[in-house]
Formats: sequence, C-alpha cells, structure tokens
Amino acid sequence: MSIKENLFNNYDYDIVDDFILHYSVMTYQMENLIIYSAKKEQYKENIDELFRIAHNIKSAAGFLKIEPIVKLSTLLEEVLEEARELEGPANDDFIDWMLAIKDQLERYKDDIIDDAKEFSELDPNIIKIPTNLEK
Repeated sequence: MSIKENLFNNYDYDIVDDFILHYSVMTYQMENLIIYSAKKEQYKENIDELFRIAHNIKSAAGFLKIEPIVKLSTLLEEVLEEARELEGPANDDFIDWMLAIKDQLERYKDDIIDDAKEFSELDPNIIKIPTNLEK
C-alpha cells in the first residue's frame, strides 16, 4: 500500500489534506528562517520560529503516525532546543545541517503527495549533527 493510500484508509480525507497543506507551508517557511539565523540580530527570533515549526510538524505527524517525519522533526526540535540557549549567530555548519533537514522534510512531503510506495532514504549528512552551532 502506498503512503497516501495508507493515510486515507486510516484518517479522514480532510485531515490528511490539511496536514499536507500546513506541512507544505511550514517547510517552505523554513529556508529563509534558516539562512537568516546567520545574522545575530535575527538569530533568536528565527531559531524560536524554527523550533515552533519543528514542534508543530512533530505533533501533526505524530497524530497521523508518520514515523519518518516524527523522528526527523524530533531530532530537529532537540537540536533547536539547545540552539535556543545560545546567542548566535548560527555558523555555516549549523545552517547547512538545518537546510539538509528542511530538504529531507520536503522530500517526505513529495513522497506523500506523489503517493510513493515508501519514504525517501534519509540524507546521511543529517546524521552528522554539528557540535558547535555558533560562529
């Protein structure tokens, strides 16, 4: 059974459709927030907003039991929780890592929309979480 077919068999069409719409909007918003977290004056606000997005994605995907998205958004949320304690700005390694997460989340979105048989493989760069997040 394909991804979308499985979702529609287990949940109301409107719930799945709303998830896809909101998930698409949130992943689209992430890129500018990530890039501009390299500016000290925007760091705190952008990291807080990215944390909120990761939390919302995790919660919605958890409700629909979409495990790859839950796991990835949980990882992002945990790293962003640490980043919220820092002054910033974000360094290039951290920005690249967050962009890799965003790209993976978008691949997962495409997998759902395209009704793939299974989710895309995880980008191996995501496993290399940067240890130093600030410049």
